[in-house]
Amino acid sequence: MEFISQSIPEIILIKPTVHGDERGYFCESFRQDQFQETIGFPVHFIQENESRSSKGVLRGLHFQRPPYAQSKLVRVLDGKVLDLVVDIRCGGPTYGKHVAVELSAKNKHQLWIPRGFAHGFVVLSDFAIFAYKIDNYYAPDQDCGIAFDDPQLNIDWKFPHEKLILSNKDLQLSTLYQLEEFFQYGQNLYDM
Repeated sequence: MEFISQSIPEIILIKPTVHGDERGYFCESFRQDQFQETIGFPVHFIQENESRSSKGVLRGLHFQRPPYAQSKLVRVLDGKVLDLVVDIRCGGPTYGKHVAVELSAKNKHQLWIPRGFAHGFVVLSDFAIFAYKIDNYYAPDQDCGIAFDDPQLNIDWKFPHEKLILSNKDLQLSTLYQLEEFFQYGQNLYDM
């Protein structure tokens, strides 16, 4: 496996080694020892989720408030998405910046998203099956999000805005700067 820090260093793209021949392929999609060595601290995934979405569906940008914040390890099992992460750690050097990565069943890449970041994706293929491991349970009362079209974030979703499909909930989200400061840069969110 190859672990590649992105423009926000805490966001890590994981490229598995894929062995293939006429029978198909094999790859290790997760190894705790390599993963923990790369990120520098233990993460204990407690839940795995899967969703199926049609072309143009945009889910996000979501996060949970502390102490229910979640880290995620995400990948695409079928199809292709543009996966997007926004730094919401107030006071940090990359606050309000984002990373966008194409994840697909073909490239088998994964993205590590630690606590303190909002996450979303848009489906670029006819449909996509999206899977993610998380390290904290869903807490509906602590669910929050940022508007996908927040002008200050200036995100290019690589998809025509008029063709995007969002839930009513996601259409009502606030801008990053309208939200309270839930996360402080340097705060250890893993002790919460």
